Amino acid sequence: MFQDDGSSSVTSSPLQFFSTMPVSPSMGSPYPWVRELKSEERGLYLIHLLLTCANHVASGSLENAEIALGQISHLASPDGDTMQRIAAYFAEALARRIVKAWPGIDRALNATQITLVSEEILVRKLFYEMFPFIKVAFVLSNQAIIEAMEGEKMVHLIDLHAAEPAQWIALLQAFSVRAEGPPHLRITGIHPHKEVLDQMAQKLIEEAEKLDIPFQFNPIVSRLENLDIEKLRVKTGEALAISSVLQLHAFLASDDESGRKSPSTLKNPNGINLQRVRQMNQGTLGELIEKDTANGYSPSPDSASSSPLSSSASMKTDYFLNSLWGLSPKLMVVTEQDSNHNGSTLMERLLEALYTYAALFDCLESTVSRTSMERLKVEKMLFGEEIKNIIAFEGAGRKERHEKLEKWIQRLDVAGFGNVSLSYYGMLQGRRMLQGYGCDGYRMKEENGSVVICWQDRPLFSVSAWRCRK
Repeated sequence: MFQDDGSSSVTSSPLQFFSTMPVSPSMGSPYPWVRELKSEERGLYLIHLLLTCANHVASGSLENAEIALGQISHLASPDGDTMQRIAAYFAEALARRIVKAWPGIDRALNATQITLVSEEILVRKLFYEMFPFIKVAFVLSNQAIIEAMEGEKMVHLIDLHAAEPAQWIALLQAFSVRAEGPPHLRITGIHPHKEVLDQMAQKLIEEAEKLDIPFQFNPIVSRLENLDIEKLRVKTGEALAISSVLQLHAFLASDDESGRKSPSTLKNPNGINLQRVRQMNQGTLGELIEKDTANGYSPSPDSASSSPLSSSASMKTDYFLNSLWGLSPKLMVVTEQDSNHNGSTLMERLLEALYTYAALFDCLESTVSRTSMERLKVEKMLFGEEIKNIIAFEGAGRKERHEKLEKWIQRLDVAGFGNVSLSYYGMLQGRRMLQGYGCDGYRMKEENGSVVICWQDRPLFSVSAWRCRK
């Protein structure tokens, strides 16, 4: 990620002094030598500043946090190198967390902010096209559905976020060549925006007619948290499958006591020893952070203490999963971000988010030009907003509560679901898709019959299949 001409020696550069040079109120601008740093060294210094700022925010030292943000602003840039881009969005998130201590100011600053549905759809489409994660999830899901529905005459699919028709177009094509002939297929699509469902219906109906497959599309305009289960209209004799793509984690949001505290006054029990920053000298940001954690700070290893299953935050999730179990699906396929962004403290979430978004930004750095407007849109409108939600928000407003596969296995098991191993053929198709993507950084790992999709060795998304355990 950090590429420069010539060698970069941490021990022979001003970087060795970072941890001994405080971010001082007397400094109106960075030290003069900071402007001369090479890309990697600048990246290390930005990590130093981000951790310093986050510690100040977590401890309520707002004056020092403001000084650190000023220093970051001199070096970060949303169109610079990878670390400059990441730092820009994490700095924005930390600033927003500070401002949220004054709700009136926060509301006034964001009162005119409008996110158009068309922009939201566009950025999700760009993410789908630029990364292979969702495409691989669709391949694995469809193969699991085809295998589970073998011999079934009437199939009902429930898509908990019906925004991308590509998955179901591919499934229609697969059903059309089934040895026993295609089933009667009914898809229930759930989405908060009618226009999205209308577009989905049009494309799927056209494809079904072309393939001569009996087909119905049942649109439900609703947010998932407000869904009336009765509207799913599951009929006797139908074989039911449910697809959930990046939806379940939002149910973990809860307006608990910690969410009602002022973000800037939350104390930080996990201080960062900034002496470790000068020891980081590897190539990618993920490696830089890995070096940091190896020297004393471990970002909550799938931390069971961070978001216990018994907490009130999981009650709505458990209720929703129990409702889905009550529909008796023959199969349910769950795709989720495989990260731990649901820790109880700011520092836990910040370190975990740095890991995850370092990998995602590194994907783009390896495959897309820095000047690409599409890349900028994904980084700002998708990743930037997720980072902001993870860092700046608490309580019910913090929707991006991504958790590791192990946590979802526990939750689904408690709800009465049993794990179904994804087939060798499905995994083979997924690996072929990754290999054909033109970048050797993407990996796929099997974990107890489920699949984790990685960038290098960093898990980013998981796909798991489930059946009702009676």
